[in-house]
Amino acid sequence: MEITTVCVLGGSGFVGRHVCHALAAAGYRARVATRDRERARDQLILLPTVDVATVNIHDPAQLAAFVRGADAVINLVGVLHDGRGDRSFQAAHIELARKVVAACREGAVRRLLHMSALASARDGPSRYLRSKGEAEAIVRESGLAWTLFRPSVVFGPGDGFLNLFARVLKFSPVVALACPGARFQPVYVEDVAAAFVKGLTDLGAVGRSYDLCGPRVYTLRELVEYVGAVTGRRRLVVGLNDALSYCQARAMELLPVKLMTRDNYYSMKVDNVCDCDFPFGIAPAALEAVAPSYLGSRTPRSRYQHFRGQAHRKESVDGE
Repeated sequence: MEITTVCVLGGSGFVGRHVCHALAAAGYRARVATRDRERARDQLILLPTVDVATVNIHDPAQLAAFVRGADAVINLVGVLHDGRGDRSFQAAHIELARKVVAACREGAVRRLLHMSALASARDGPSRYLRSKGEAEAIVRESGLAWTLFRPSVVFGPGDGFLNLFARVLKFSPVVALACPGARFQPVYVEDVAAAFVKGLTDLGAVGRSYDLCGPRVYTLRELVEYVGAVTGRRRLVVGLNDALSYCQARAMELLPVKLMTRDNYYSMKVDNVCDCDFPFGIAPAALEAVAPSYLGSRTPRSRYQHFRGQAHRKESVDGE
């Protein structure tokens, strides 16, 4: 199938920015919907084939107008914590999936790529996984030429996963860790983006679901300890039992910034791992090959080298 123009929902987010870069590198034109056009333009401004439009994607009329004339739609929208309004699981996952399918039908857009999450299921243990599973069912039953991608936790520069651990380790001499034995198989954001781009025109990808995982499985404790080693902030990690993990999650729900909720606790009851090969012949990058390049900038030594380099540049300018 010939595809030249792709509409991207969630294109200014962490995964979305990488998908847009991959689309531009592959020669596609991309339309990105956002409510904050200036912020999105700052992130995507160097991509000449990417157009950013101010669109409320939760408004069916605006969404239909946005996708009209495109060859494919990529939906990357998702929220990790159940919020209010369009930040709720119901609105961001389930209702938006219905609206996207309806907009594609109205605009005669046949190709739909949808990002779900590993372990999503209508009968999953958490509201997050159940809402993602319900959205998958909507896409599967749409009658469109759909493809689903179900990544494990996604890492890369600017992620909200490893960087969160790095911030916690900066201020906590001891880490009381909920669900320390929860298992993950982190996947590099560039590999996720590559899968979306390659899947666009692969006829074999139509009507299929792909689990996306990196090459290695880690427990949550191992990931926190790894971040500590890379950043030079090794801390004592105290793993909490199941009852204390639940209590910690409940207490953290009261914080202004949601670091963890009971719904996250329930999600971690299911292993977030794959038993399949990465699709499209892509060899997924190892965490250890990528993470030091951005987590390492947080170490005291790297900051010293940065300031030293700045001082040398200043001395060079002053001496001219």
